[in-house]
Amino acid sequence: MLLIYTGKGKGKTCAAVGQAIRAYGHGLGVVFGQFVKRDIQAGEQVVLKQLLGENFLAGGLGFLKNKDDFEVHANKAKSTLQWIIKKIQRRKPFLAVLDESLYALGLGYLTLDEIWACIEIAQNNNVHLLLTGRELPYILQEKADLVSHIEEVKHHYAQGIVAQRGIEF
Repeated sequence: MLLIYTGKGKGKTCAAVGQAIRAYGHGLGVVFGQFVKRDIQAGEQVVLKQLLGENFLAGGLGFLKNKDDFEVHANKAKSTLQWIIKKIQRRKPFLAVLDESLYALGLGYLTLDEIWACIEIAQNNNVHLLLTGRELPYILQEKADLVSHIEEVKHHYAQGIVAQRGIEF
C-alpha cells in the first residue's frame, strides 16, 4: 500500500514514527529515511536509531538557507532515496518510510519520476511505502491507498513561542 501523511499541521513525522513502531512491534521489518532533517536534530532519531539500527537514516542537511547550497541538498536527498531503494530491494521490509519526501519533492531536490520509481520498486517487492510532507501532488493523492491530512488549527508560533525541544524537535 501507499500511505501518505500530509498537510500544514504539526505531527506528520510523529504519525510516521508511530506507524513504524506499530509495524516493528509486530516483528515486521521497517526502513525509515528522513530527507530534510540532519542527523541528531530531532528526538525521534535517537529512538529510531536504537530500534532500527542500520535501517534508519537521517540523510538531510536541514533546511536550505543559502541558494548556493541547493545542489548539495538535492544530492543528499537523491542519496537518501537510493539508500531506501536498496534497502527495499535487499531486505524487502514490511514498511519503508520516506519522511519529508514531499518536502524534498516540493523543493526540487527530488523529481516526481524519482518518487514514482521508488513507489514501483516498493510495489514490486510487496513493501508498504509511507510518504510524509506538505504540498501533496494530486497525482500521488490519487495513487495512494491512504491519505491523512493534518490540519493546523492553532500553533504556538503565532503567539511568539519558539520551537520547543521535545515538541518540535
